[in-house]
Amino acid sequence: MYLMLIWIALIGCTQISTDPMESYEQWSVYLGDASSSQYSTLSQIHRGNIDDLSLTWSYRSGDADPSGRSQIQCNPIIVGSTLYATTAGLNAIALNASTGDEIWRFDPFDAGAVSEGPGINRGVTFWKGNQTYVPRILFSAGSKLFALHAQTGQLIPSFGNDGAVNLRDGLGRDVTGLSVSARTPGIIYQHLLIQGTSLSEGIRSAPGHIRAYDVRTGEIKWIFHTIPQPGEFGHDTWPEYAYQSIGGANAWSGMSLDQQSGTVFIPTGSAAFDFWGGNRVGENLFANSVLALDALTGERKWHYQTVRHDLWDRDLPAPPNLTTVIHDGLKINALAQVTKSGHVFLLDRATGQPLFPVEEHSFPTSDLQGEQAWPSQPIPINPPPFSRQRFDEEDITDISPESHDHVLKRFRQIRSNGQFVPPSTEGTMIFPGFDGGAEWGGAAHDPTTGMLYVNSNEMPWILTMVPLNPDGATSGQGLYQRYCAGCHGLEREGSIGGDPPALLNLQSRMSKEEVDHLMTHGIGFMPSFGFLQSDEVSSITNFLFEQENSFATNHNQDSDLDLSTSFAGSPYGHTGYNRFLDQDGYPAVKPPWGTLNAINLNTGSIAWSVPLGEFPELTKRGVPPTGTENYGGPVVTSGGLIFIAATKDEQFRAFDKDTGQILWETQLPAGGYATPATYEVDGRQFVVIAAGGGKMGTKSGDSYLAYALPDKSRPE
Repeated sequence: MYLMLIWIALIGCTQISTDPMESYEQWSVYLGDASSSQYSTLSQIHRGNIDDLSLTWSYRSGDADPSGRSQIQCNPIIVGSTLYATTAGLNAIALNASTGDEIWRFDPFDAGAVSEGPGINRGVTFWKGNQTYVPRILFSAGSKLFALHAQTGQLIPSFGNDGAVNLRDGLGRDVTGLSVSARTPGIIYQHLLIQGTSLSEGIRSAPGHIRAYDVRTGEIKWIFHTIPQPGEFGHDTWPEYAYQSIGGANAWSGMSLDQQSGTVFIPTGSAAFDFWGGNRVGENLFANSVLALDALTGERKWHYQTVRHDLWDRDLPAPPNLTTVIHDGLKINALAQVTKSGHVFLLDRATGQPLFPVEEHSFPTSDLQGEQAWPSQPIPINPPPFSRQRFDEEDITDISPESHDHVLKRFRQIRSNGQFVPPSTEGTMIFPGFDGGAEWGGAAHDPTTGMLYVNSNEMPWILTMVPLNPDGATSGQGLYQRYCAGCHGLEREGSIGGDPPALLNLQSRMSKEEVDHLMTHGIGFMPSFGFLQSDEVSSITNFLFEQENSFATNHNQDSDLDLSTSFAGSPYGHTGYNRFLDQDGYPAVKPPWGTLNAINLNTGSIAWSVPLGEFPELTKRGVPPTGTENYGGPVVTSGGLIFIAATKDEQFRAFDKDTGQILWETQLPAGGYATPATYEVDGRQFVVIAAGGGKMGTKSGDSYLAYALPDKSRPE
């Protein structure tokens, strides 16, 4: 017991201090600290010696999917000399942060977790414990939230039900069979774990209410209804009974915490179904909002909605960066919220009021049945957008005449009129695309300069809505169109790169029993469709095996299926999440296709913007570096460096934070689609990145790689 108390005291010393600058020395919280700064005061590695940076240790978990379907999106945390992270197979691990040696490993599937929803995890949460309760790691897999002993990796039986709570419990309505998981770790305030969830975004979805769990017992201490109930603020921005059936408005991307004021700042996503909202007419608070809640009680202090009645999947993709800016000569505590549309909302942290002008812009009405698009949206004027906002004919790719001509023909068939043009059956351009602009990798903020560093995608996507035939809604084909075509394509063709995969000739690869099981339980990135009845599942399987069998004909009329409920939600499906590419698979728009940007939050101006990544084969042809689609965020240090991987070319790079010049790069064994971390152990600074691959058709990996300076290059 005496040794345990000493160990608790030692790791307790690594927790976030009330001194903001001291907190930047550690990386014991997801994205660096409670303010989500992605910043470190460590400067042992700097511009002058970055050339000497080399691989010091690597760790392989051995559980990558050989078919290329797994990823590691984890931003590790470091407590004392221990690194905590997750693997490609969703195991939680503890490693020696100096050597990469494994200390313990926890497999959640041996402890009752069921693979469902997105098969990814972006990190874990650490609570330091006290004299009564042991230090613990909070970690999610499937619908389970686990509490693990930080020293041993063993379940803590006194938490929840034998060490776990079910994230489906406590949402206020029956969500049986609906996907509820937590990709991104919550945040600790005192004895509370404040936790958001990831949900399916289709026609049937669970609500995204935010809950605070007692980190000691697993008991829910408060809940904030993101889809307000009768008598709650915002209820009148929805149809009266929306709270009983509409889903989404969830906090999937993480959150930030102001320790001193006890305020948690939470970004939310869109309401479900993503692309048609005729059954949720109104502004839809608190979807697409920054929420400021009392961290101890869950009471709303203020909110700011960035998209009203979202029809474009414009979730707020990352936690806001808490900052202090010089504005009109005054020092103001603020937050900077990046968006998928390529904007930054800079808000007063105490009131939620914008510090720079935000204008209401009018946008077109919808021509879809039952839809009532909101007539205007708030658009920040400063800082200017860090992604292009329109894709016009003059912006069509010019990397070759063949590419230009190929894209032009398709371009003239679709609507491309800038941001917030409602979805249509002829096809609507989403630019920047569904994955940003900014995305879940987050932005890095340097508190000493007021600079914000954010990577951006400049990818065009095409959204095409498809009317669903109510007469065929209960056939295998009709059910497939409603629940499956959005990912796997209307013609079962899948997407470029095989993620999601094609389902043509499925009978040559899987049995009906295997398909039925996957639909019921989910796997990897495929959510569970457990809400479907067994004969509905069989009907879809028969369609996939080209043995169409009408569910309406075979359905037992004595069962309790209510068609008005089962198929309510939308008269439309869509053809999937389709990148707009040329004939060779390159983006349809002129480069750059991915950028790294420096934004001065004090002045509201963009200091610099550079391409992020390249296609070597295009560079050899004489095409200047184009940038690539990118996933995973940056880290900025007081050594003058920005570390970021993220790119499709599977490189890990360091940039000069003042100029955007590349100072160092190295090839990873698989794509580093995660945000790195930097930390110090025994006087040595390390930079670590997860190389999990698996996105954009690239191979999967299972590695963590840590880089440091050789002894001869380290300052005395």
